[in-house]
Amino acid sequence: MPENVSANKTPSADTAVIGIDFGTLSGRAVVVRTSDGAELGSAEYVYPHGVITDHLPGGEEALEPDTALQHPEDHIEVLRTAVPEALRVSGVRPEQVIGIGTDFTSCTFLPVTADGTPLCLLPDLRDRPHAWPKLWRHHAAQPEADEINALAAELGEPWPARYGGKVSSEWQFAKALQVLRDDPEVYERADRWIEGADWIVWRLCGRETRNAATAGYKGLYQDGRWPSKEFLAALDPRFPSFVEDGLDHPLSQLGSRAGGLTAQAATWTGLPEGTPVAVGNIDAHVTAATARTTAPGRMLAIMGTSTCLVMNSEVPAEVPGMCGSVLGGITPGMWGYEAGQSGVGDIFGWFVDTHVPPAYHDEARERGLSVHDLLSAKAADAPVGGHGLVALDWHSGNRSVLVDHSLTGVLIGMTLATRPEDVYRALVEATAFGTRTIIDAFTGAGVPVLDLTVGGGMVRNPFVLQVYANVLNRPLRVVDTEHACAVGSAIHAAVAAGVHPDVHAASAAMGRVRDTTVDPDPSTTAAYDALFAIYTELHDHFGRGGTDGLRRLRALRNDALTGPRTDRKERR
Repeated sequence: MPENVSANKTPSADTAVIGIDFGTLSGRAVVVRTSDGAELGSAEYVYPHGVITDHLPGGEEALEPDTALQHPEDHIEVLRTAVPEALRVSGVRPEQVIGIGTDFTSCTFLPVTADGTPLCLLPDLRDRPHAWPKLWRHHAAQPEADEINALAAELGEPWPARYGGKVSSEWQFAKALQVLRDDPEVYERADRWIEGADWIVWRLCGRETRNAATAGYKGLYQDGRWPSKEFLAALDPRFPSFVEDGLDHPLSQLGSRAGGLTAQAATWTGLPEGTPVAVGNIDAHVTAATARTTAPGRMLAIMGTSTCLVMNSEVPAEVPGMCGSVLGGITPGMWGYEAGQSGVGDIFGWFVDTHVPPAYHDEARERGLSVHDLLSAKAADAPVGGHGLVALDWHSGNRSVLVDHSLTGVLIGMTLATRPEDVYRALVEATAFGTRTIIDAFTGAGVPVLDLTVGGGMVRNPFVLQVYANVLNRPLRVVDTEHACAVGSAIHAAVAAGVHPDVHAASAAMGRVRDTTVDPDPSTTAAYDALFAIYTELHDHFGRGGTDGLRRLRALRNDALTGPRTDRKERR
């Protein structure tokens, strides 16, 4: 069949698009009506392999600390399973679907062959950790990130200013450099290096494309250029061809069409061959369309396992510790800013899974609640500061504003009277303080945050939302869907299919935001200001040079578990 399936130029009640969100632990597909954004059906596929941190599937050898990998077959299975099921639940006929959009966790970076086959699926490389996709949560490349930052500062490279002064261990160059250093054979076997957001589109439409967002935010592509060969050679004499051989490809505008479904992808999804596929995108960035925050100054916080904060502006600026400022990075024609927190829901989940006593789990079951809801209920009515605790939300390192994944979590103020709900509340508050620190960095750099909208899994917890409103002392607009990322991808699919003229118009027609806001309680403002002052003191003491104790502790842990990194390289 021809690739160019016809699409209606005006939205109608009988046309639909599908948005697919590839998250950290699962993939979700949502069927969305093009006229008004109504969700007609959805399905989720939980990744059987989850996040690979301890050992490879079928393997026994321990992985390096701070490793976080994924299995590409889990992502393909979302297409085979979640998409047909969402379509079945919706009652929409396959021929009514006029486009597909996808989003992915950014910084999910993988080496592939020339036809897009992940190296980890090659039989002779299956047991090599560096042949596997590295998830955003992979922080084992912190030494390489430190080296990139130090060299860029020494040489006076211009591009770090677009990233708040530092690049992250989560990003493409640090991860690829780690592979080169630790397993040169795997590095040489890679014909291409690609973000998961672009790889899944390659699987769908049979064409390699590269989206402007991941290239700009995670690949250091600025002003039409990648970092120079001279810079890469100074990092490692084997590294200069990394861009030319592995990354370089014409970039595609967000919301544009990447191609049409191949025959194989049509079989996977149950959709007609040639159905338009939108260019890949980042999960948080597509959600700006769902949240109707595409106008300048409207910040969006996607709160899930981590938090990503994105916002458009008409002008570029240098914001300390931001993840990036990219022209066209969220919507075409505007400067898109990104910042983030590496751990939010992950931190709450860690505490529930490892530190909450059995009696609380028993009580939650008896009351028909989740343990999270039980702790939230117990903590909600306590006076601000009544627990006497302050925490630092660095259990997965700090993405913004310190950009240092060697940092770790801190909790102070515990006594023998401290209860689990006290700690849970302190952890929630710590993540809110982290968001406040980021907003303060933007406003301090002359980039005003006019309002804040929240989306993601945390919108299901009223306690968390109220704490954030109180800590930030501003009303929160709330995205009115649990599938904010998938709906955002569907909105971009509608643009790629020609139903709406651009992302702004599609957002206005298909976006979903609650009518009411979560408003701050004025009685908490002074108390939270006092707690935030202590948080800031700890933040600067542990993160800005008062002590390097947290970094030394992490290094001691890593060396105790697997030996010094130089020894690990030699063993490979």
